[in-house]
Amino acid sequence: MKQRQLGPFPVSAIGLGCMNLSHAYGAPPSFDAAQRLLLRALDLGCTLFDTAALYGFGANEELVGRVLAPHRAKFTLASKCGMQGVGFADGVKRVIDGRPATLKATCEDSLRRLQTDVIDLYYLHRWDKQVPIEDSIGALADLVRDGKIRAIGLSEVSAATLRRAHAVHPIAAVQTEYSLWTRNAEIAVLQACRELGAAFAAFSPVARGFLTGTLRDVGGFDAKDIRRAMPRFAPATYAANLRLLDGVAEVARDAGCTMAQLALAWLLTRGEHVIPIPGTTNIAHLEENLGAEAVALSAAQVARLDRLVNHDTVQGARYGAQSQVEVDTEEF
Repeated sequence: MKQRQLGPFPVSAIGLGCMNLSHAYGAPPSFDAAQRLLLRALDLGCTLFDTAALYGFGANEELVGRVLAPHRAKFTLASKCGMQGVGFADGVKRVIDGRPATLKATCEDSLRRLQTDVIDLYYLHRWDKQVPIEDSIGALADLVRDGKIRAIGLSEVSAATLRRAHAVHPIAAVQTEYSLWTRNAEIAVLQACRELGAAFAAFSPVARGFLTGTLRDVGGFDAKDIRRAMPRFAPATYAANLRLLDGVAEVARDAGCTMAQLALAWLLTRGEHVIPIPGTTNIAHLEENLGAEAVALSAAQVARLDRLVNHDTVQGARYGAQSQVEVDTEEF
């Protein structure tokens, strides 16, 4: 596959977000199915695998470590800290905690689960607004000096927070939701990454299934599917957004690719520092997604997509009120 630069690491232009294999969209696949998908991604030339302590409350890191540790020299490993599962009397709950001691302890747990001596890129999954960003980044800088991680990233932060963090230690990458239907990164953080030499890892690049054109009915989501709480996936709102896809399908036919490939190819036009990290549990979809790096879009096709799906045409917020409070990104 074609390469792009992620901090000090040359990686495949399209990576793999591993969250779906353990978390977020209903029942995860079996270990055998997940193993086949991860190894197929490696075979196809994918060299960026993205996980987090949060996903499956550690289960995703354990999966990635169990399957990919024997192939560790072949890929760049990204994980995240600062948001993880914590046990309470009534069960394990998601907690945002950016205190230095917590971040360092989480890293030790991640190294063990991932079966590695060093994590290539370690993101602060959320900025804990109770802790100065300088303190959290200082702890991650200690981990770099200790040889536990190689580079530092941030997730869901504003350009201002990115610059504050970068003043403490160079930031190799920012990870934020970015797709045709989520354009907040275009306000400032995408340009800030370019200016600072940081990569931009785009998660949910096919809009959590919307831009594939195959998700027509949102009424049957699993009880644990995180989209159930997202305003854009409320039935009436989603039905309105579906009307945007007729034009997108026409552009895909014109470009000779699937709608998912079109969405990923569009992202690759947004700058050489942009690296989409789609996730899937389906090998056919994996092959489809990674094939998007060969799709060449004309300027006219890109412009048409920009007119069709953008902040003004998409209905509904991307997060509910509680989740929105937890992110630090600029919002329209």
